[in-house]
Amino acid sequence: DPKNQKEFASKGKIKNWLPVDLYIGGAEHAVMHLLYARFFIKALFDQKLIDFNEPFLKLFNQGIVYRKGAKMSKSKGNVVTPNYIFEKFGADTMRLYELFIGPSDQATEWSDKGVIGCYRFLNKVWNLQSKVNYELRITNYELEKLIHKTIKKVTEDIEDFRFNTAVSALMILANEFEKAKELSVISYRSLVKLLAPMAPHIAEELWQKLGSKKSIFFQPWPKYEPKLAKEEIIILVIQVNGKVRDKIEVKIDVSAKEAKELAISQKKVQKWIEGKEIKKIIFVPRKLINIVI
Repeated sequence: DPKNQKEFASKGKIKNWLPVDLYIGGAEHAVMHLLYARFFIKALFDQKLIDFNEPFLKLFNQGIVYRKGAKMSKSKGNVVTPNYIFEKFGADTMRLYELFIGPSDQATEWSDKGVIGCYRFLNKVWNLQSKVNYELRITNYELEKLIHKTIKKVTEDIEDFRFNTAVSALMILANEFEKAKELSVISYRSLVKLLAPMAPHIAEELWQKLGSKKSIFFQPWPKYEPKLAKEEIIILVIQVNGKVRDKIEVKIDVSAKEAKELAISQKKVQKWIEGKEIKKIIFVPRKLINIVI
């Protein structure tokens, strides 16, 4: 508010611009931009010119991408030229692979094979349109449940910056779509909507092909039914004296009695408890079971 002669800045403009919702930058910024920003904000707060004392509501440090064992650098000659990827595989492939390459807050190694994998996935999604039956209401119940689970996972993963697992969930859904003889247009549209933030160009074109005149980016985000998105199978960790000895798949509502019987019957567990007296068994629903000997 540089032209404001009456006050430091109008409350309306301060509220509109600050504090910043999200700051994304390298960890090295802690002694540079972050330090300066926090100093000025705290000084202004002490002077009662603003009513908040932190410049950013959330901080996210992204990881570093390596290639051939070293941080990408022009001087090292290990930089990937985006134009090459664009021309050969398309911008959507480049964007998708950057999201899929690994956890966004961790260092990761660039892989040309990974780029090809994302390209094949996008081709698979494109080809799935041939399975769409506009008269079909739902594909099938099991696939319908997977769709709702995928919507839930992708939504939560994007909000938490877990882009790699969001892409992975879409790949799993596309694989199941490929197995189906035909798809309902509602099912296919859900996949295309979820893909849109990651591969906007192909998603927009598919959306138009599905008969929609307005851009996909004016559409509401898919919603899931909690009952359909509920996980029915979980991984139960089996411990012996607090040490992990095995893991088994069980129903989410498995009883304590059934869980204990299953745990004791596992071969990997039996070798640790054979010939020994079991003092007690601790069952933590949906998490673990600990056999104390």
